[in-house]
Amino acid sequence: MLRKYTYLLALAKERHFGRAAAACNVSQPTLSNAIRQLEREYGVLIVERGQRFQGFTEEGRKVIAHARRIIAEEEALLQELHAPAADLEGRLRLGAIPTALPVIAQLVGPFEERYPKVQVSVLSMSSREIEKGLGQFELDVGVTYLDNEPLSNIRMVPLYTERYFFLTRRSEAVDGRTSMTWREAADFNLCLLTPDMQNRRITEGVFRIADRSVAPTLETNSLMNLVTSVQFGSWSSIVPGQLLAFMSPLPELVALPLVEPEAAYLVGTVYADRTPPAPLAEAFSVVCGDKKVVGEIEQFTASAVARISAEAASS
Repeated sequence: MLRKYTYLLALAKERHFGRAAAACNVSQPTLSNAIRQLEREYGVLIVERGQRFQGFTEEGRKVIAHARRIIAEEEALLQELHAPAADLEGRLRLGAIPTALPVIAQLVGPFEERYPKVQVSVLSMSSREIEKGLGQFELDVGVTYLDNEPLSNIRMVPLYTERYFFLTRRSEAVDGRTSMTWREAADFNLCLLTPDMQNRRITEGVFRIADRSVAPTLETNSLMNLVTSVQFGSWSSIVPGQLLAFMSPLPELVALPLVEPEAAYLVGTVYADRTPPAPLAEAFSVVCGDKKVVGEIEQFTASAVARISAEAASS
């Protein structure tokens, strides 16, 4: 049954019989026959019938959800039964919001030192994709916002507070300034993250608190594209301090702390609230809760914010 579930999940991921079979290293007839066997065993159609893959039936989607849960529980059980904590093996699937990517290495590094046999896959994802991935057993852990949009059936480990800066080219409009209000920032030609990103929804929420609305003329889901758009275009942007901490100083750009209102949001590690928790997810959460690891992230973030503010003051 587990083998059939594996084939079904491959088809759900690839949405193509040939690619799913290749991913499972079996022939297409073998995969198709296994799914037909599942349909006979459950007495329902799982796949919409057609010459090509056309999707899953409503019953099929329920079987897929069940298969994800069973496969995840089987993997967790094997880890728990056959590997002491120090000898954990397998693959940790980590989803991180784009604004948190600069600090991921500070988490994965200590984790790899403790569990060298675990391979880590890091994916850049929106907060909603992370929550969905955890619920559907496609992710083990995530790094996302904790206090802006409600999370359900999730365990949390706080990491750091995200603060925001106005990034723009040097000009008479900003020369000599040490900060920028959100109301003032709304008057610039803005490039912002796309609406599916929680950082964008946070940004719009703060602008509303400042009694302003914004209509960016450029949207992107890439933080790097935000920076290059400001550097080489006519745009300004709202960016988190963690991103600026990893940028080499660019003499043509200035980053001003955003004030009035002060805005800060908590970012942390999340994993599914299950009993018992998946061993890999629990191991990663323990590393994230280590006072030394958290302290280094907080110190790094605080120093970066102080440096950026000092650079703005000296411009």
